[in-house]
Amino acid sequence: MKTNLIYKFYPKKTVLRVKNKIKMLGDSTEINEVNFLVLRLVFTLVIFGVVLLGTKNGYIWAPLGAGAFYVLMEQLGLDLAIKKRAEKLEKETLFFLEVLVLTLEGGRSLKHALSLTASNIDSEIAREFKQTLSEVNLGKSLNEALNDMKKRIPSDNINNVILNMVQSNTYGNSIVEVMYNQIEFLRNKRILEVKADIAKLPMKISVISVIFFIPIMLLVILAPVIINLINR
Repeated sequence: MKTNLIYKFYPKKTVLRVKNKIKMLGDSTEINEVNFLVLRLVFTLVIFGVVLLGTKNGYIWAPLGAGAFYVLMEQLGLDLAIKKRAEKLEKETLFFLEVLVLTLEGGRSLKHALSLTASNIDSEIAREFKQTLSEVNLGKSLNEALNDMKKRIPSDNINNVILNMVQSNTYGNSIVEVMYNQIEFLRNKRILEVKADIAKLPMKISVISVIFFIPIMLLVILAPVIINLINR
């Protein structure tokens, strides 16, 4: 019934977009696209009604408030969570690939190396590869399972790694050399991100100083003058 309801209020492409976004949140998420869209619709209507009836000039604020919630629920509830997961997966992927390369250099096939690496690392990216390998055991080819994995990963950099795995597995290219290139790229990217975070520190410190320290200093400096004025 819920599924029929959302297709009455949402275009098919909207339902598909939300479905793909929720898939990128990983298996840990408990909500699906149907529940998300129904909740967004219900809360939007509730906010519209409350603002319309409970505020002055509600006919102006109700559409604005409901519209803002409608947009922000997807941006904050899905897009922001996807971005955070992508950052986490990229950090984990660097270590995963370093271990994978060592396993591949032992002469093992890509499938065997992925299995050994995923079994010995406890991380979200390792669990994604475990799910991919379980799909292989159920009958998919490794390339098909890896391509399906790309749909669950919200990072272009990781998806590029997976694409290189597929191409190496298909054409027999040197997977070890390709992985070393990917490791170098991810390591350099991480270094640049750290440098960017360090470069932002002075600005953050300045903002904190303006908000907290400068008013306190002014209060300390002016306190005697204020006390004298009060005592007069």
